[in-house]
Amino acid sequence: MKIIVLGGVAAGTKVAAKLMREDRSNEVVVLNKGSDISYAGCGLPYYVSHVIEDKSGLIVNTPAKLEALTGAKVLVRTEATKVDRAAKQVTAVNLDTGAETVYDYDKLVIATGASPIRPPIEGLDLENVFFMRTPDDAVALRELVSGGEIKRAVVVGAGYIGLEIAENLAKDGVKPFVLDMAPHALPGFDEEFAAYIEGKLLDAGIPVVTGVKVTALEGADGKVKKVLTDRKAYKCDLVVLSAGIRPNTAFLSDTGLEMFKGTLLTNEQGQTNDPDVYAVGDCAMVRSAVTGKPAWSPMGSTANISGRIVAQNIMGKSVKYRGSLGTAVCQLPGMNVGRTGLTEAQAAAEGFDPISVVTIVDDKAHYMPGAASFAMKMIADRNTRRFLGVQVAGPGAVDKIVDIAVTALMCKATLDDLDGADFAYAPPFSTAIHPFAHTLNVLKNKLDGVLDSFTPLEYAQGKAEGWQLIDVSIQPAMEGVPYVDLTKIDGPLPGYGLEDKLLLVCNKGKRAYLTQNRLRAYGYKNVKVLEGGNLFTSFE
Repeated sequence: MKIIVLGGVAAGTKVAAKLMREDRSNEVVVLNKGSDISYAGCGLPYYVSHVIEDKSGLIVNTPAKLEALTGAKVLVRTEATKVDRAAKQVTAVNLDTGAETVYDYDKLVIATGASPIRPPIEGLDLENVFFMRTPDDAVALRELVSGGEIKRAVVVGAGYIGLEIAENLAKDGVKPFVLDMAPHALPGFDEEFAAYIEGKLLDAGIPVVTGVKVTALEGADGKVKKVLTDRKAYKCDLVVLSAGIRPNTAFLSDTGLEMFKGTLLTNEQGQTNDPDVYAVGDCAMVRSAVTGKPAWSPMGSTANISGRIVAQNIMGKSVKYRGSLGTAVCQLPGMNVGRTGLTEAQAAAEGFDPISVVTIVDDKAHYMPGAASFAMKMIADRNTRRFLGVQVAGPGAVDKIVDIAVTALMCKATLDDLDGADFAYAPPFSTAIHPFAHTLNVLKNKLDGVLDSFTPLEYAQGKAEGWQLIDVSIQPAMEGVPYVDLTKIDGPLPGYGLEDKLLLVCNKGKRAYLTQNRLRAYGYKNVKVLEGGNLFTSFE
């Protein structure tokens, strides 16, 4: 069988390699526009700050190495310009010679990826303006920063790559500002959780300015010197544009292949509306494993999973892609963040009746060196108790929390299915009650009415107006707020009536819950806990 694969990197090379492993007699030809056939796009920010020292560390496979390993033929600097579905042919141009070649196929795999969005503003052609998509981008940026003349940078885009770039610029002694049009950083996090992360970034010297639109770049002597926005101007010596990506599918506009916002629509087998044409990677639309609806998941993990499935289906098997969860993890200064599944806002939009809880929990035994905390948000459906998603931040191994949640989501587990799970425990790794299990217990308590609380978002929205704050931390921690010591409560509190609305706040939320339990025993009717305590919500 003759299969043409358009594009390399993660998806295209995975398809090609698996096709040749499935049947060595296949004739697989990979046509790739760039010179690098397979590289670690997610590793680019770490090359900038010398965490990855050598560029070769970013190159997963050279064309020659891929050919030797797989048996597929690889042609680089070769751009597909036309697909004729009726004739089952692809026309491609050699970018070095300009020569056109027509390639016949039995099956076609489109894995052309995506390119950075170029906003329609003036100044993009100034010197020291960068996009971050290929190893050459990272090499050029590192060379510039290594010169020692770059003091201030503006990163446009507060997604994962943008924040990772900002972190790695900061490691090199460059002061970064991050700008984004969205109300908050990091798509895929609920607003209060994103705001929490933004606060931590500010503490680490990386201010994130959201809800701001970049209108132009200004320069002097041909170099960028200022970023203009609809609010104010930001001086800079360097700009990195990371404001999203757009699928590389314009050359397919007249083919009749079905698309949505430039992404090729596929079924569970990876087929487009043409059964002989498959699409995979950043140029393809997949499906949500939670809702079953179309979802875009431009991630290397999704590309590899779906690439393997497409190759098997081309070879006559019937393998379905089970869906994406929007899973992501990111390393930031002093903090790792991760998420998977639906946010609370997404769950409500999808027709669920979401209930959530925010906790601050130990990430390992508190007496171990390096012990710290996770901030976690867990979401479930109120009626069915189905687990829907998690968000987590902290200096520890947030990927453990995320991966547990992924397993639960793929199995469509309820909170009760997850209760009592035998998670790994030893003091260097976790707590005796695992942080995932701890948060699960708190959410179950909330569902069952054992815990009565305000979420940080509800508090920020003013829903606690009229409630009296009481500091119930181990030691007084909130200036100007009355303090009550849990261990000394042995009856009604002097000065507080049994009908008074009392909002209990401690550092993490646990001691407030214990205090609530005790006050209820003494007849208090209106006692609530602020989830996450004053470590999640700032009272300054």
